[in-house]
Amino acid sequence: MIKTIIFDIGNVLADFTWKEFFEAKGYKGEMLDRIAKATVGNEKWNEYDRGTISDEEIIQSFVESDPEIKDDIVKCLTNVKGIVTRNDYAIPWIQELKQKGYQVLYLSNFSRKAERECAEALDFLPYLDGGILSYQEQVIKPMPEIYRILIDRYHLVPEECVFLDDLERNLKGAEAFGIHTIQFVNQKQAIEELKKLGVE
Repeated sequence: MIKTIIFDIGNVLADFTWKEFFEAKGYKGEMLDRIAKATVGNEKWNEYDRGTISDEEIIQSFVESDPEIKDDIVKCLTNVKGIVTRNDYAIPWIQELKQKGYQVLYLSNFSRKAERECAEALDFLPYLDGGILSYQEQVIKPMPEIYRILIDRYHLVPEECVFLDDLERNLKGAEAFGIHTIQFVNQKQAIEELKKLGVE
């Protein structure tokens, strides 16, 4: 029996894609690809999510990977306000699940900077029963430690939990602990998948 629903934030409870953000900053084509490669595609990106070094240091490491577009990288990451937009279904969905008696948590690789600058779009967070943002623990999905922290902190029985994330690699990390998983495509699909697990 499922007792706990665990949500990723980006692309599940909130709309969030770096590609759309870079496009909104005015980039497209080859330049967008270069910015994405220097930032999101950079091996140092995990440190941005993990929060182990300062914003200035991590941005500098991105710049070093493609110095010719330094100004563009700085422009994109200095102010990330607006990168996340709210999904209208998030709060009603969370409330409905809680009213039915489910514990509702979050587990997300959400950077400290994005959380701080996109607070308005993340207004559903107080409605959840708790959770973990990767930077707070300085460990990220799909590293096993982050799932263990969540399980231990909230005294979860893995077999009684289901985790919804849009990325398969993150689901595999949860599955390794015996947590049920759903790869999120949209709310309708997720609800149908939850029904199969007995979540009505």
